[in-house]
Amino acid sequence: LKKSLMSNIYESAEATLGFISSPCLTKVELRVACRGISDRDALSKPDPCVVLKMQSHGQWFEVDRTEVIRSSSSPVFSKIFLVDYYFEEVQRLRFELHDISSGNNGLRDADFLGAMECTLGQIVSQRKLTKALLKQGNTAGKSSITVTAEELSGNDDYVELSFSARKLDDKDFFSKSDPFLEIFRINDDGTESLVHRTETVMNNLSPVWKSFKVSLNTLCSGDHDRELKCTVWDWDSNGKHDFIGEFHTTFKEMRVEQEGKQIQWECINPKYQMKKKNYRNSGVVILNHCKIIKMYSFLDYIMGGCQIQFTVAIDFTASNGDPRNSCSLHYIHPYQPNEYLKALVAVGEICQDYDSDKMFPAFGFGALIPPDFKVGHLGACKKTTHVCVCVAGIQGVVEAYQNCLPKIQLYGPTNIAPIIQKVASSASEEMHTKEAMEYFILLILTDGVITDMADTREAIVHASHLPMSVIIVGVGNADFTDMQILDGDDGILRSPKGEPVLRDIVQFVPFKDFKHASPAALAKSVLAEVPNQVVDYYNAKGIKPKCMSDYESTRTFSP
Repeated sequence: LKKSLMSNIYESAEATLGFISSPCLTKVELRVACRGISDRDALSKPDPCVVLKMQSHGQWFEVDRTEVIRSSSSPVFSKIFLVDYYFEEVQRLRFELHDISSGNNGLRDADFLGAMECTLGQIVSQRKLTKALLKQGNTAGKSSITVTAEELSGNDDYVELSFSARKLDDKDFFSKSDPFLEIFRINDDGTESLVHRTETVMNNLSPVWKSFKVSLNTLCSGDHDRELKCTVWDWDSNGKHDFIGEFHTTFKEMRVEQEGKQIQWECINPKYQMKKKNYRNSGVVILNHCKIIKMYSFLDYIMGGCQIQFTVAIDFTASNGDPRNSCSLHYIHPYQPNEYLKALVAVGEICQDYDSDKMFPAFGFGALIPPDFKVGHLGACKKTTHVCVCVAGIQGVVEAYQNCLPKIQLYGPTNIAPIIQKVASSASEEMHTKEAMEYFILLILTDGVITDMADTREAIVHASHLPMSVIIVGVGNADFTDMQILDGDDGILRSPKGEPVLRDIVQFVPFKDFKHASPAALAKSVLAEVPNQVVDYYNAKGIKPKCMSDYESTRTFSP
C-alpha cells in the first residue's frame, strides 16, 4: 500500500516537473493605455489602474498591475507587463480596469470599470490591439483599452537614472509649479512609447526626482543612438497638467564623458520660443546619475552556486479532523495522497533539485506532543516541544509526516509567525556571511485562517529584508479571504506599526482552486514568483553570481 501511495505521489511530481520545464520561446512587453473612461461624478475624474490576469485551467490569476493614475479619463500607464510567450499555447489574458479610491491602492474598495479579454497571440499578431471595455457583458460607455506588444530583445541590462531641474517656469498663480518628468522613446515608425513617468515634486521650481531603473530594451530598444523625448509638466489635480517644456536626447549622449561637468539640457516650450523674442528656456533639466547595471538571471545565480534552502511547516491543529477519520484532511488513504501530500510533493520535488545536501527542516505546529502533550508551537518554551525534524529529501518529509500523525494529538491554535521567525533567523545569519549565496524558501501548509495575524505581518515585513520567500497553501474548504492580505497583491502589506514590506515575498494559494487541475498547475502557481524574488533580492544587494565577469559601467555626477 505504501509503495502504491508513494507511486501516486511521485507520478504527480513528475507531471509537475514536465510542466515547469516547458521552454519559453520569447518574452513580450505589453504596454497599456485607455481612453474615454466615464467620470464617477461631475466633480471628479476616475483614478484608474489596470490589472492583468492570465487564465490557467479555467481560473484567472493576477499577473501584475499598473500604477494608479489620479484624475485621468485617458491614462497612458508607464508600467510595462512582461510575459512569457508560448507559440504552442493559447494564452488567455484579461485586462481589468479599476477606479482606485483616493488614499487606497488596493482593489477591495475599488470600483470595477470594465474588462477586456483576448489571447496573447491576438496582441502579438496585431502588435497593437484596441477593444471596447465590457462590464457585465455590455460595453462600458465609450471606454476602450489599447495593448501594444513588443518582443524583448536579448539585452537584459538595466540603467539607473536620476534627474533634477533648475528654475522651471511657474505655472501656478497661488503657489509654485508641481513638476514631473516623462521620458518617451521614439520608435522606428515615428510613434512614441512612454518609458518612465517620475513622481510629482510639489511646490518646487528646482525639483530633484527620485532615481529609477529601466531596462535598456525599454529605454532605447538597445540602440544607444535612438532619439528620446523628455517632457516636463506641472501637475494639476484635475488631470489637465500644464506643459512646461521639453528636450530631446539619446542614451549615448547621457553617457558622454564630460570632465568636471554635469550633463544638462535646456527645457524648451516651442510656443514661447516662437512668440517671445527674448525667450531662452523654461528651465534646465540635469542628469545627476547614470549607471548601467548588469541584471543577472535566476539561472545565473543557480549556476553560480546559489543554494535553495527548503523548509516545510505543516498545520496539525484540530480543525483538520481526526486523522483516523476518512473525512480528515490528514487522513492517509491507501491509494490516494491527501491534499497536504499533494501540495508538499508538487512544490518540494522542484525545490529539492536546487539544494545540494537535500536535508530539509520539517516543522509541525498546533499539536500536543508526547510524552507530556504540551502545545507544540515553535518557540512556545525553551524546551523543544514542537514537531521538528531534519530529513533527507521530499520522500523523507513524506515519511516523517506519515509516521508522526499517529503519535501526536491535533490541537491549536494556528500560529505561523514563530515558524517564519525561525527561518528568518537562519536567513539573517546567511545574509551576513562572506559568500551569502543561500536563499530560503518556507512552504507552509495550513487548513485555516491563522490566529496570529498581527505577529505574522510583523514577521513577514522583517523577512522581506532577507534572502527568503514564503509560500502558503491553504488546504481544505475554509474561507481564506483574510489570508490574501499576506500575499500583498491587494495592496502593500504593512506591519501593525505601519512599516511596509521591502519587497513582496509571500505567495498564497488556496488548494481548492486546483482540485480539478493537475498538481503541475498548483506548483506553477505557487513557484511562479520565486525566481524573480531571488533575482530581485540579489540584484538589490549588489550581489553577483560566482564565476561571473565583473561587468558594470558607471557614470555618476554630483548634483
